[in-house]
Amino acid sequence: MKQLTRTIALAAMLAAVITTPVRAEDVKAGDLLISQPWSRQTPAGAKVAGGYFTIENKGAAADRLVGGSGDIAGRVEIHEMAMEGGIMKMRPLDKGLAIDPGKTVKLGPGGYHLMLMNLKGQLKQGDKVPLTLQFEKAGKVNVSLDVQGVGAQAPGGGDHSGHSGHMMKK
Repeated sequence: MKQLTRTIALAAMLAAVITTPVRAEDVKAGDLLISQPWSRQTPAGAKVAGGYFTIENKGAAADRLVGGSGDIAGRVEIHEMAMEGGIMKMRPLDKGLAIDPGKTVKLGPGGYHLMLMNLKGQLKQGDKVPLTLQFEKAGKVNVSLDVQGVGAQAPGGGDHSGHSGHMMKK
């Protein structure tokens, strides 16, 4: 009977591990916590891709995401999408993106995001894409973007297409 109980418990644990969605690891850098870094699969020959994640500032001082780099892209920029005169426009944030103390900033489709430009290869679903983020105070932080499917709206295959997708500070 003990053996049967152990076998059932082992099978249940194995099933939980197998069915748990793959998720990027959270990265802590100083007072910042970077979670759920992800991107979308790109079509063959695409020259740009987006990078998305959440940054939480658990400290008492502001920090600023000022840039990034990675072997997959010739250039990494911080961008914002916002409505101007009834038209959605994208623009680079030349001074970076502030992360105020005690606040969380979400980078996602339709809002703040990284632009990976001059791609050197296709991003394919299931890939892990290493990037280095550059913060004013926290310095260089290595993350790995989990590449989701072409139309993904959230990491881990979550689909929030019913939401506007505009991500701003809390």
